[in-house]
Amino acid sequence: MIRWIVRLALVLVVGGATAVAITSTSGTPHPPQMRTASEQAHEVLVIKSTRELHLLRNGATIAQYPISLGASPTGHKAQEGDERTPEGRYSIDWRNANSIAHLSLHISYPNSKDQAAASARSVSAGGNIMIHGLPNGWGWLGRLHLVQDWTDGCIALTNAQMQDIWARVPNGSPITIVDSI
Repeated sequence: MIRWIVRLALVLVVGGATAVAITSTSGTPHPPQMRTASEQAHEVLVIKSTRELHLLRNGATIAQYPISLGASPTGHKAQEGDERTPEGRYSIDWRNANSIAHLSLHISYPNSKDQAAASARSVSAGGNIMIHGLPNGWGWLGRLHLVQDWTDGCIALTNAQMQDIWARVPNGSPITIVDSI
């Protein structure tokens, strides 16, 4: 993940783009407050083929965001290190304001089915799959991160988008990740 960002940053700087000061911070000093219950999503839907994350309320999209996925996005995550974003139904089970990326929401992958499939192949299913912003200090990249899928299996957005999602998605929210609809 970091190697790709470093390469992109070098291309931008060498190519004549304006250099932006990069700061090294960990986490967000003050994550946004949760929105009122009437403004929160009931569910998250990720559509891998179109690189979209939808926040749903009563089955209708209330917000939509472009995303980057794992560096090898085709197919369901089968094991640790395959750089795939899982597919299936999970939940947002905890959040981290001090992650190495700008805010993160943990996805409950692997579930028991994922664990059993990996165990049958004598491999680790992996884990620590998150919805997150850009790595700390790299927020200036903004939407440029969308040029290529670059995570290790996570779902990445700009920092501003991540702040909105953080405030609208409570712990326990279901998340469905599909290849296409």
